[in-house]
Amino acid sequence: MTNQYHFCGIGGSGMLPLAAIVRASGARVSGSDRALDAGRLGAKFDYLKSLGVGLFAQDGSGLSEGATLVTSAAVEDSIPDVVRAKAMGLAHVTRPELLAQLMNAATKSIAVGGTSGKSTVTGMIGWILSARHRQPTVMNGAVMKNFVSPQAPFASALVGDPELFVGEVDESDGSIALYRPTVAVLTNVSLDHHSMEALRSLFGDFLTVAKRAVINLDDPEARMLADEVPADQLLGYGFDSPGAAFVGRNLELLPDGVAFSVDHGGEHHQVRLAVPGRHNASNALAALAAVVALGVPLGEAVAAIARFAGLRRRLETVGTAGGVTVIDDFAHNPDKIAASLATLTAQPGRLLVMFQPHGFGPLAKMGEELAQTFANGLREADELFLPDPVYQGGTVDRSRGSDWLAEAVRAAGSRARHVPERAAIGEALLATALPGDRIVIMGARDDTLSEFAAELVARLAP
Repeated sequence: MTNQYHFCGIGGSGMLPLAAIVRASGARVSGSDRALDAGRLGAKFDYLKSLGVGLFAQDGSGLSEGATLVTSAAVEDSIPDVVRAKAMGLAHVTRPELLAQLMNAATKSIAVGGTSGKSTVTGMIGWILSARHRQPTVMNGAVMKNFVSPQAPFASALVGDPELFVGEVDESDGSIALYRPTVAVLTNVSLDHHSMEALRSLFGDFLTVAKRAVINLDDPEARMLADEVPADQLLGYGFDSPGAAFVGRNLELLPDGVAFSVDHGGEHHQVRLAVPGRHNASNALAALAAVVALGVPLGEAVAAIARFAGLRRRLETVGTAGGVTVIDDFAHNPDKIAASLATLTAQPGRLLVMFQPHGFGPLAKMGEELAQTFANGLREADELFLPDPVYQGGTVDRSRGSDWLAEAVRAAGSRARHVPERAAIGEALLATALPGDRIVIMGARDDTLSEFAAELVARLAP
């Protein structure tokens, strides 16, 4: 590794933790971000400054001789940082390329992949290893509540031993092929960024290069990929799969968490989680299997995971005021939305959901699946509000927007309305909400959604 990096888009959910890890290694780190230029998300950039990261306008001024430019998938070649780096002849790596360098250099590593659940599983693994004094380095795409402190309010990275590296890895840009982990975890495979054929190929290769493959056998697509993994490499997990090495039983969905038992190799343990939903029970099985693959005794892992506090923006209760609870949630694809709605509707109280699509592209690719997921998951009294999608500029086809999605949800039998401006939806939610209701703010790729949720709580207060 070089000793100087400039992160273009440093405020991104995958960039900030990587910058923090690189900075902790002793490298000089600087960065730029369009949100910084726009004066948004000041607390996040204050945190980066506290780590000794230099921040610059996204105009190329932050680059210096000898630096390596790091870019995320959201950064176009036309951005001045990229143009100037090219003119200066600087080295250029993508975020996943740099992450792969760190992970592949570690003596032991766990890479967590899948369409849904990977941030939570990564957080669970990081917490178990940390609680058992293994001092992992963890690179996550979400803030891990267990590691939040006044000094680390954006704890999506944990800096520890570089020889024990845990990371969430992404298939959206094909970069999952770069990783060579000791343990590969696959939570599930469903339609998101690629065709199913492409996903099967990407995830199949990811599993076969690892020494051990931890695979969710309850998921039909993942189970098919498990059939291609040699038996001595495979650690299957699941609640409904008799061939699993880690078997979950007696699942209880509780208002404040989940309880179940796990059987493995003749051992039997009771598991209690402080995060709700069947999907989190499955996530916990994945995490338990992954750490056992690295030598952590199952009983110790079970004891530790009971104290896992969850992630920011994963069915996170922001607050309750006037009898109305506001929940912030990252769900943005059909699989994640279905899991969140199943958890939310298991408890009483009407749902008033605002879902902000994370782009026009996803509506074009999986709009029908999104509409059907909401129609299936919402109850008769629940209501869906849809602002316009996130749009960062560019040439994307905008012919299918939130108006189309609202109509598709209504056609499938649920209540939905398109209100272009998010502020107007805020007014509608405040006017509609009654004591006992839950307002749910859903969406990805927009950190201001959390600010919006917090503002609703403040305005609900009598």
